Amino acid sequence: MNVFLADHHPVFRRGLKSLMKDVKEYTVKGKAESGKDLIENVKAAKADIVLLEIDLPESKGIGEVRDLRAQFPNIKVLVVSCHPEEMYAASAIKAGANGYISKVKSSKEIKKAIAKVARGEQYLSEEILASLNSGRKNGVMKFKKLSKREIEVLNLLSKGLRNKDVAKELNINEKTVSTYKNRLLKKLKATSIADLIHQARIMQLAN
Repeated sequence: MNVFLADHHPVFRRGLKSLMKDVKEYTVKGKAESGKDLIENVKAAKADIVLLEIDLPESKGIGEVRDLRAQFPNIKVLVVSCHPEEMYAASAIKAGANGYISKVKSSKEIKKAIAKVARGEQYLSEEILASLNSGRKNGVMKFKKLSKREIEVLNLLSKGLRNKDVAKELNINEKTVSTYKNRLLKKLKATSIADLIHQARIMQLAN
C-alpha cells in the first residue's frame, strides 16, 4: 500500500515514516509540502492512502479533502492535523475523509488510526465519538423544537451559504433569514453562528 505524506514539517514526516517502517504492508511514496503540489504529486505517487495536514501552505484546508475525493474516489484519506479534533473532525468526515486524528495523540494511537483507515474503516478518537454520541442525544431534543423552515435554513447555513443565498434558495428575503438565524441561536443555545453550524454538522454526521 502506497502511503503519501502531505505535511510541511520535515520532522513530523520523518516521524510518520519511522512509525510505519516496521509495517511491511506500507510503502511511503511521495510527499507534498503545499496545497498547490498535492493533487499532482498524489497522482504521480499512485497513492493508496494520504496522510493529510489540512493546514498546508497554499491549501484550501478541508477543501483539499473534497478535491482528493473528487479526483481519486478510491483513495483513503486520514487527516493528521495540528488543529483540534473537536473543531474539525466532523467537517473533515463530511468532506470525505476516512478519519481524523490530532498530532498531539500518541504514536501508538496514530499508528492505530493509519491501520484502521488502511483497512477501509473509519477512524475517530474515542473522545470525539463520545462527543458525537452525546451531541446527538442532546441535539435530537433541541432539534425537535425547530420548525420545518428553521431546519431548512440551518441546513443551508451549514453548507456555507450566505444570507442572500439562503434567501434566494428558499424564496424569502434576507431580513427573514436573519430572523430565523436569531431564533436558531436561541433555540439551540448556540453562542455564535459558527457554533450553530458546528452543532448542525455534528447532527448530520451522527445521523
